[in-house]
Amino acid sequence: MIEGSNQPVPEDSAQRGEVLISYSDCYQCHAKDKKIVGPAFESIAKRYPANDTFITMLSQRIISGGNGVWGYPAMAPHPQISDRDARLMVQYILSIGR
Repeated sequence: MIEGSNQPVPEDSAQRGEVLISYSDCYQCHAKDKKIVGPAFESIAKRYPANDTFITMLSQRIISGGNGVWGYPAMAPHPQISDRDARLMVQYILSIGR
Protein backbone atom coordinates (compact mmCIF):
# COMPACT_ATOMS: atom_id res chain seq x y z
CA MET A 1 0.00 0.00 0.00
CA ILE A 2 1.17 3.47 -0.85
CA GLU A 3 0.86 6.00 1.96
CA GLY A 4 -1.44 8.93 1.43
CA SER A 5 -4.73 10.41 2.44
CA ASN A 6 -8.05 9.23 1.07
CA GLN A 7 -10.60 11.69 -0.17
CA PRO A 8 -14.23 10.69 -0.53
CA VAL A 9 -15.20 9.50 -3.99
CA PRO A 10 -18.60 10.91 -4.97
CA GLU A 11 -21.04 8.05 -5.43
CA ASP A 12 -22.32 9.37 -8.76
CA SER A 13 -18.74 9.58 -10.11
CA ALA A 14 -18.02 5.99 -9.03
CA GLN A 15 -21.25 4.80 -10.67
CA ARG A 16 -20.47 6.59 -13.94
CA GLY A 17 -16.96 5.13 -13.86
CA GLU A 18 -18.34 1.63 -13.39
CA VAL A 19 -20.61 2.09 -16.43
CA LEU A 20 -17.71 3.40 -18.54
CA ILE A 21 -15.60 0.39 -17.57
CA SER A 22 -18.42 -1.99 -18.50
CA TYR A 23 -18.54 -0.46 -22.02
CA SER A 24 -14.76 -0.52 -22.47
CA ASP A 25 -12.31 -3.37 -22.97
CA CYS A 26 -11.12 -3.27 -19.32
CA TYR A 27 -12.68 -6.62 -18.43
CA GLN A 28 -10.56 -8.38 -21.05
CA CYS A 29 -7.58 -7.95 -18.71
CA HIS A 30 -9.06 -7.03 -15.31
CA ALA A 31 -11.75 -8.31 -12.97
CA LYS A 32 -13.11 -6.77 -9.82
CA ASP A 33 -11.87 -9.49 -7.49
CA LYS A 34 -9.22 -11.57 -9.27
CA LYS A 35 -6.12 -11.18 -11.41
CA ILE A 36 -6.62 -11.99 -15.06
CA VAL A 37 -3.86 -10.46 -17.19
CA GLY A 38 -3.73 -7.32 -15.09
CA PRO A 39 -4.41 -6.86 -11.38
CA ALA A 40 -7.86 -7.08 -9.83
CA PHE A 41 -9.55 -3.72 -9.31
CA GLU A 42 -9.70 -4.57 -5.60
CA SER A 43 -5.89 -4.91 -5.55
CA ILE A 44 -5.49 -1.53 -7.24
CA ALA A 45 -7.86 0.04 -4.69
CA LYS A 46 -5.83 -1.45 -1.84
CA ARG A 47 -2.53 -0.16 -3.23
CA TYR A 48 -3.42 3.44 -4.07
CA PRO A 49 -5.00 6.15 -1.90
CA ALA A 50 -8.14 7.72 -3.34
CA ASN A 51 -6.93 11.26 -3.84
CA ASP A 52 -6.42 13.63 -6.74
CA THR A 53 -2.70 12.86 -7.11
CA PHE A 54 -3.29 9.16 -7.70
CA ILE A 55 -6.51 9.67 -9.67
CA THR A 56 -4.53 11.86 -12.08
CA MET A 57 -1.60 9.42 -12.27
CA LEU A 58 -3.76 6.35 -12.83
CA SER A 59 -6.03 8.03 -15.36
CA GLN A 60 -2.95 9.00 -17.39
CA ARG A 61 -1.76 5.41 -17.16
CA ILE A 62 -5.08 4.25 -18.66
CA ILE A 63 -4.70 6.68 -21.55
CA SER A 64 -0.96 6.25 -22.16
CA GLY A 65 -0.51 2.61 -21.13
CA GLY A 66 2.01 1.37 -18.65
CA ASN A 67 4.40 -1.39 -17.74
CA GLY A 68 6.34 -2.85 -14.88
CA VAL A 69 4.12 -1.61 -12.05
CA TRP A 70 2.25 -4.92 -11.69
CA GLY A 71 4.66 -7.07 -13.69
CA TYR A 72 4.20 -8.09 -17.28
CA PRO A 73 2.58 -7.88 -19.79
CA ALA A 74 2.22 -4.14 -20.09
CA MET A 75 -1.14 -2.38 -20.21
CA ALA A 76 -2.00 -1.19 -23.69
CA PRO A 77 -2.67 2.52 -24.18
CA HIS A 78 -6.24 3.73 -24.59
CA PRO A 79 -5.87 7.13 -26.31
CA GLN A 80 -9.54 7.11 -27.31
CA ILE A 81 -10.59 7.47 -23.65
CA SER A 82 -10.91 11.10 -22.57
CA ASP A 83 -9.19 12.39 -19.46
CA ARG A 84 -12.61 12.99 -17.86
CA ASP A 85 -13.77 9.42 -18.52
CA ALA A 86 -10.46 7.92 -17.36
CA ARG A 87 -10.74 9.90 -14.11
CA LEU A 88 -14.27 8.55 -13.55
CA MET A 89 -13.04 5.01 -14.19
CA VAL A 90 -10.24 5.44 -11.67
CA GLN A 91 -12.64 6.93 -9.13
CA TYR A 92 -14.77 3.80 -9.43
CA ILE A 93 -11.76 1.51 -9.04
CA LEU A 94 -10.42 3.39 -6.02
CA SER A 95 -13.87 3.41 -4.40
CA ILE A 96 -13.99 -0.39 -4.25
CA GLY A 97 -13.83 -1.59 -0.66
CA ARG A 98 -13.82 1.87 0.89
